[in-house]
Amino acid sequence: MTPVELIIQAVSWLLIASGSFFLLIGAIGTVRFPDFWSRLHAVSVTDSGGMILLTAGMIVQEGFSLVTVKLVLIGIFLFITGPTATHSVANAALVSGLLPAGYMPKKLAKQKTKTVNKVKKTTAKRTKAPTKRKSGK
Repeated sequence: MTPVELIIQAVSWLLIASGSFFLLIGAIGTVRFPDFWSRLHAVSVTDSGGMILLTAGMIVQEGFSLVTVKLVLIGIFLFITGPTATHSVANAALVSGLLPAGYMPKKLAKQKTKTVNKVKKTTAKRTKAPTKRKSGK
């Protein structure tokens, strides 16, 4: 094995190992994180990073050939569909009523503000000290 081939092998395996590490971290995050939203975030970020590194490692391993063109097309396809699928899963969860902790839609925030203002006005009327009436004499 020539030194150039050895360097190519080392670079390709470094990329493949890095991509595998990213995907492993995403899998651990899926198991360890407490709620749906943090799990979804962990998987989406590490999935994109791991996929890019794995595909790059396979491209370096293969060299320039028809397989490289196919790997590039697969990488582009995965790069587009991964975040799109994550977005649609998150949107479906949000529409079905699964809200992130601390999230309040604008419509509910406006209703809450109106209710709070109404309660403040009512409370202010109740707590006012009664005014003394002047007697007509």
